[in-house]
Amino acid sequence: MKTLFVTRPLPEAVIAALEARFKTTVRAENTPLSDDEMRAALAGYDAILPTLGDMFTAEILAAVAAPRCRILANFGVGYNHIDIAAATRADIAVTNTPGAVTDATADIAMTLMLMSARRAGEGERLVRAGQWQGWHPTQMLGLHLSGKTVGILGMGRIGQAIARRCHFGFGMAVKYASRSAKALDFDAERLADPKALAAAVDVLVAAVPGGGDTRHMVDAELLAAMRPHGHFINISRGEVVDEAALIAALRARRIAGAGLDVYEFEPEVPAALRALDNVVLLPHLGTAALEVRRDMGMMAVANLAAFDEGRPLPNQVN
Repeated sequence: MKTLFVTRPLPEAVIAALEARFKTTVRAENTPLSDDEMRAALAGYDAILPTLGDMFTAEILAAVAAPRCRILANFGVGYNHIDIAAATRADIAVTNTPGAVTDATADIAMTLMLMSARRAGEGERLVRAGQWQGWHPTQMLGLHLSGKTVGILGMGRIGQAIARRCHFGFGMAVKYASRSAKALDFDAERLADPKALAAAVDVLVAAVPGGGDTRHMVDAELLAAMRPHGHFINISRGEVVDEAALIAALRARRIAGAGLDVYEFEPEVPAALRALDNVVLLPHLGTAALEVRRDMGMMAVANLAAFDEGRPLPNQVN
């Protein structure tokens, strides 16, 4: 029986499925692995099930000369915390869990859009502080989303799921920026330049993968291109946004608001960002539903089962 190291606690059904096939060690902590823990896992286990924050960098992977580990079965669709090239050089397969996260992440994007546009977070804080003095015709006027234009940065599975909700659910016009045109079941206009997209929409949603190619894609220039009444939403990766530039834009009211589920230096959220009323801040809730996390885990189980049986890996990324 092969050995498996699981870096965080997972839903019970997932752990049971893993234990039925592997000699499984589940780490009790919910914090990212330390460098020493990563090196020990690479040297001591046949397989590792890591997740966000477990930084399997080129340096970590190179530090173990002859790793026992032959697969990093990532729990999550994003894998920018794993150096894919270095893993390939070490003859370690990397898999992820696409598909399982799509709808849940799109739902969180819609939550953030509505909360930011309709000032829901600000309103809840007002009520909880005991400062609400009753309804009046000009109280906390926000942006009505129905019929507006949404812009999607990145039109992969999640971007399309967000766009579909906006188009069919809210009657919104859809524009997007991506490396290639997409065959879609609804009308959408592709713009080649992200800044042109930012200037043409009422709500801009970042739905691109993380990594060097997209780091600080949303910078001061792109934010300056947005309309003054525009709202920015990020459900992708924190590093996609130049957080300092976003704080400056929100402080100066150059954009109306933002909704964030991820942060550049997660879990650190700058005090300057937390102090702003025109931003909604969620603690990375994108896939935080039991059935979704269970589905993600079972997809990782399927990848590990294929590895165990010597079959092609369903979701290999290298």
